[in-house]
Amino acid sequence: MKLGVLSDTHNNLTALEQALALFRQEKVDWLIHCGDITTPETASAMGEFPVWHAVGNGDFASGEIRAVFQRFNPLNQSALVVTGVLGGISIAVTHGHLPGKVTELVQSGQYAYVFYGHSHRRKAQKVGNTWLINPGALGGLRPEAPSVYLIDLESGDSGFFLVPGS
Repeated sequence: MKLGVLSDTHNNLTALEQALALFRQEKVDWLIHCGDITTPETASAMGEFPVWHAVGNGDFASGEIRAVFQRFNPLNQSALVVTGVLGGISIAVTHGHLPGKVTELVQSGQYAYVFYGHSHRRKAQKVGNTWLINPGALGGLRPEAPSVYLIDLESGDSGFFLVPGS
């Protein structure tokens, strides 16, 4: 199973469309969005994929975003923290704006991967038996070039991909 991980879209539909094109090309099975989609319209653009979405501090319309995702696929989830198993691997997703939540999820030892956003900075770090992944940001004020993260849960192959022209 391949995951496409993205965060902090902040309504940048140009960057989102480029990321989705990459995900289609790479035959991604599931999206992990680490928060700050910002509007239901941006959520709708991801409708072709199943999505786990962590509500971010910029997701003021979180109820409407959740409703959009549920209309597209009943397996979609949208909450402050989303946890579960994909491809036999335990995963947690949060935005990163709740004090101590990322650390709590990592230190619990329950998850092979903890995905988060908020800082707009790419990060991939192994802490104990848990991979801590921040894909970077697609929109908003970015200290780094826009990026996403791809991971093949079966092979373990993974990496950051820059999203050009956004």
